[in-house]
Amino acid sequence: MLSQRQRPVVWALAGIAGIWILATAGYIIARNAKVTAEKLQAYVADVNLSKLSAAERAEALSKLAAMLNALSLEDRRRLRLGGSVEGWFTQMTEEEKASFIEATMPTGFKQMIAAFEEQPEEKRRRTIDESLKRLREANAQALPGGATGGREGTNRGSTLSPELEAKVRTIGLKSFYSQSSAQTKAELAPLLEEMQKAMESGE
Repeated sequence: MLSQRQRPVVWALAGIAGIWILATAGYIIARNAKVTAEKLQAYVADVNLSKLSAAERAEALSKLAAMLNALSLEDRRRLRLGGSVEGWFTQMTEEEKASFIEATMPTGFKQMIAAFEEQPEEKRRRTIDESLKRLREANAQALPGGATGGREGTNRGSTLSPELEAKVRTIGLKSFYSQSSAQTKAELAPLLEEMQKAMESGE
């Protein structure tokens, strides 16, 4: 039986042990809850979008958008290069594509486009050139020989086609983006992410 002097010590030790158990459990839960590119890939592979009801499709697309938004820019780039979301995107209706693009557009995209259009023409040109250069470098590092693997849609090796690049430069990013289809917006997303990163860093 514990003496009066021993009880406070035992209770203190039990309290410390309890705190450590809770902290460890919290760490494990947080680690498991963290969204990674691998978890998103597994989710896409496990769910067959074409076999879901309308309500289930909406829920699945909402979850995919939330997972994509939780990823870093580098992880999003890796997913595009790997074509992980391409299968789902091609199965979406035009309305679903538009909603998905809107939902996965990083915070500040529209403000970034507006701020970009206010810059002098020379600075806009440099920003586009530098962003495209980064995309090509990322693509070359991720794929052997810099090949794009012939992917279309959301996963064109994170580079723009010459036609899209020309339109962005001549029509103007804001005007072109506002008039574009969901498919084209998806193709522009990698460039916009790189431009946003460059402008936020003040490069």
